[in-house]
Amino acid sequence: MAAAPEAPGGAPTRAAVILPYERPNRIAIGDAGGQRAAEARLAEAVGLTASIGVAIVHSAVHPLRERRPATLMGEGHVEMVGRALKEQDVALVVVDAALTPVQQRNLEKAWGVKVIDRTGLILEIFGERARTKEGSLQVELAHLEYQRTRLVRSWTHLERQRGGFGFLGGPGESQIEIDRRLIGDRIVRLKRELEQVRRTRGLHRSARARVPYPVVALVGYTNAGKSTLFNALTGAGVYAQDQLFATLDPTMRAIRLPSGRTCILSDTVGFISDLPTQLVEAFRATLEEVAAADVILHVRDIAHPDSAAQRADVLGVMEEMADGPNASLEQGWEARVLEVLNKADLLGGIEHVARRMPDAVPVSALTGEGLDALRRAIDARLSAGLETLEVSVPTTDGARLAWLYEHGEVLSRQDGDDAIRLTVRISAADRARFEGGGR
Repeated sequence: MAAAPEAPGGAPTRAAVILPYERPNRIAIGDAGGQRAAEARLAEAVGLTASIGVAIVHSAVHPLRERRPATLMGEGHVEMVGRALKEQDVALVVVDAALTPVQQRNLEKAWGVKVIDRTGLILEIFGERARTKEGSLQVELAHLEYQRTRLVRSWTHLERQRGGFGFLGGPGESQIEIDRRLIGDRIVRLKRELEQVRRTRGLHRSARARVPYPVVALVGYTNAGKSTLFNALTGAGVYAQDQLFATLDPTMRAIRLPSGRTCILSDTVGFISDLPTQLVEAFRATLEEVAAADVILHVRDIAHPDSAAQRADVLGVMEEMADGPNASLEQGWEARVLEVLNKADLLGGIEHVARRMPDAVPVSALTGEGLDALRRAIDARLSAGLETLEVSVPTTDGARLAWLYEHGEVLSRQDGDDAIRLTVRISAADRARFEGGGR
């Protein structure tokens, strides 16, 4: 996907962000303060837009009393925005809403600038940030499915007619039909490639299952600090910036817990409200590690004014993953969730946050405060599903002894002349492997 355009002289494109605000009817689950504020919605849209490298010179909220089929907003608001765009010499407008192709085209004509909606903006961001093979394929597929509905406004040559040979299109076939057919062919090929990538990833997951370490997955709203927390816990160098969707592709690292147990920590893509339908599959594909996780760390930006609404958005997506015939998340997933209240340093430290929400783990990934308590909490969650086993290992069987230390938590040890007696806390799967003689 193309990078953000530049203004003459290499300067960033001057952009405006417009939020047609329609007050929602429902109150977000768990949101003690009610509905998501317009100012917070606009701030998020500005953050998304800034992440594609444009210069934002104007932003505004326009109350939406009713949706107009032609322009979404009323004539007065369209004219008001047009005057502001001329005054600020804006070349790109991001409308934080889902626009139909007709609405997008009409707004471009009215304002004389390029207009993209929320879906187009998030597609642009995903296109720039995807790094893995599957991520790139998913984003291209989503982009083509979005573009196919908008060929009527995306191309300048589409009204021309052209003749052709049988395999290129019949006589008089319009350019738009040819482009739509070519996009359709590419979509079919992409879906075929994606299926192959998924099969390969499934084999990799099966290979990991043969040497099972518990998996701890990080989830949370975008920019909640998941990648910063991931780096703080693992010492990894995962890209982490104060911007939305800094990380799109899953990353996994092994970490050592206070008990000596090894687990795998998985960083995933950030959640967001009103995710474009074209990206739902791409988004869920990056969350498959969550479905297999033993513990799910829900990382929240507790200092954000919309933290409660963001929590509701994350839990809503998780619920969708657990519902329906194609559910990828098993029922009862809530019991595996541990809430992590990040950025506690912005609210006066972890003690202040802990008093407000005693059932969660407050941390500051930036300063490191609370990370030891988080490691202990992860350890405790993983230990809750373990069995206690008493075994006797010959003193000459060092490999078997080492395996128990590697895969279990040794609670006590008594060394004898011929055997070593151990009390070990271990998973049911590892116990079966140990007692079956397989390692």
